[in-house]
Amino acid sequence: MAFKLLSNSTNRPIDQSMFQALRHFDVAHQFLMGYMDYYYRFKLITKRARIRFEQRDWHGIQADARGRITLYRDDVDETAREVVQLLKEQSFDAAFWAKVKAAYAEEIAHFNTKNIAETFYNSVYRHFHQVGANRDLMFVSRTSSYREYQGLATISMDYDLGTRNLEELLEELLAAFPFDAPWDDKKADITLVAQRWQQHIDEHGGRSPDDRLEVLSSLFYRNKSAYIVGRFLKNGTIVPFILPLLHPEGKGLLIDALLLEADQVTSIFSYHRSYFLADITVPSDMVDFLHTFMPTKAISELYNAIGFEKHGKTVFYRELVRHFRKTKEGKGGREKGARPQDALEETKEQREDFITAPGIAGMVMYVFTMPTLNMVFKIIRDKFAPPKQVTPAVVKEKYDLVKRHDRVGRMADSYLFEKLALPLDRFSPECLAELRETAATKVEVTEDTVLISHVYVEKKMTPLNLYLNEANEEDAKKALRDYGRAIKQLAAANIFPGDLLLKNFGVTRVKRVVFYDYDEIELVTDCNFRHIPEAKTHEQEMASAPWYSVRPNDIFPEEFPGFLMRSGPNLTYLREIHGEIFDADFWNDLKERLQAGEIMDVYPYRTKYRFLR
Repeated sequence: MAFKLLSNSTNRPIDQSMFQALRHFDVAHQFLMGYMDYYYRFKLITKRARIRFEQRDWHGIQADARGRITLYRDDVDETAREVVQLLKEQSFDAAFWAKVKAAYAEEIAHFNTKNIAETFYNSVYRHFHQVGANRDLMFVSRTSSYREYQGLATISMDYDLGTRNLEELLEELLAAFPFDAPWDDKKADITLVAQRWQQHIDEHGGRSPDDRLEVLSSLFYRNKSAYIVGRFLKNGTIVPFILPLLHPEGKGLLIDALLLEADQVTSIFSYHRSYFLADITVPSDMVDFLHTFMPTKAISELYNAIGFEKHGKTVFYRELVRHFRKTKEGKGGREKGARPQDALEETKEQREDFITAPGIAGMVMYVFTMPTLNMVFKIIRDKFAPPKQVTPAVVKEKYDLVKRHDRVGRMADSYLFEKLALPLDRFSPECLAELRETAATKVEVTEDTVLISHVYVEKKMTPLNLYLNEANEEDAKKALRDYGRAIKQLAAANIFPGDLLLKNFGVTRVKRVVFYDYDEIELVTDCNFRHIPEAKTHEQEMASAPWYSVRPNDIFPEEFPGFLMRSGPNLTYLREIHGEIFDADFWNDLKERLQAGEIMDVYPYRTKYRFLR
């Protein structure tokens, strides 16, 4: 990828001063070439998702999803190495890097992916200046709307409903997504979709002349499904319109459901699911489109969902800075020096600072947050209290595994920040003292900054143990049902949580139970699930320690109830509905299927919405 500095087609000597004068342009060009290579390979992976879906290559599509995550890091590292070669180990001042940024900005000014290109630049630049976010030398704030040339790229197909026959409209829509694979029974599928759609229309006032359907021209692929994604505009309201497609073994393509419910669609695009593979032309336009029917989702989370996780991290940082500004002085006028393009200055809230997150303190992580911020910050402690035997390196490996693994809607995604600078005056004394005490090697406090070398940022959830303490009987039973489903679905994805304690699971805004403590997770296929041997003597039965041999990876599911919760109605109910998770046979059956290469079906929407034939 490297190129020769200032090539001279005339073969005449070039004054060395010219090299120095234009070195910034060559460095900017190397940044650009790195980004172009990354984006080409990103598109290549997403484009072949359709072929893998047609061929039922489920292992291939999962491998591509993992490979795309590491692709960004690999191309950033390679670009940084190329820039080092150009700089020839010389150090350059801020003025030089300001010129590099300006030259790069000029080259990407008309890109449909301008915002993604800016984030790539930031990632490479951090190899040379790792601390802080310098607005003059990095793309910290949005530089524009990114939509100056949106008219050149249409991301959706629009259909006016009027008095049109819904089945004819759906036939036209499906024709826009040709597959090199036969349908199982397209006509029957269209009839099912049309009937459900018409029922929804009837329940919401019937047809109106302005009704229309807008569908993204990009299909969304993940695991064994493809999704047609659109929005139904009716009487001034925007309703999601999602058609999940399946390609089962021994059958042709089929439509599995029509999803028009906001909560179901929000869950499909959630932070506890793996990223979609989608062939995207204008990422910012697609995010805007998705946000119209998922308004409660942060913009950063939507960038994650469509595969631009690193730009999602950039957007989250901007959201965090806005939150700092919004809650800095309490209610009042515009903050001094605030800029119009950063917005939200007019809607200040009560001042708030970082505090210890509610819940039982973890032995591996210290967790802090802000009261109204919907994220938590998790920093690895310097020392782990017994009986924890993992190391910080192992914890990092576990988080990396979760990032690359299929999260099946049951494991929270996280942003990893290195050298994250946070304002000192936003830490409560108790929080700062805890950081200094528990993670001194990872925290540096300067005159106005708390610099954290390694921290994970995740969505805030209510710990399940706290939720159950406050929930009424109906909500408690619903949470326990979902807790059991979470364990089973994680197992189907080859994940054994290790520590099944309720405090390690959280309840989301839509009351979904999600696992978020990863320091003891293992692959199901790496575990040895055993029944507790029957005692042969009274002494064995009464022994305080196991009288039988126990190897490092031995798991005894019969022991789970004893440490999950105290005896009572909650445990009794959990045994009634999910008692198999306490049986080694259940786990060994799953293990055998996983070892045989089976990828199990875990649907991100409720069974009642499926067109079960």
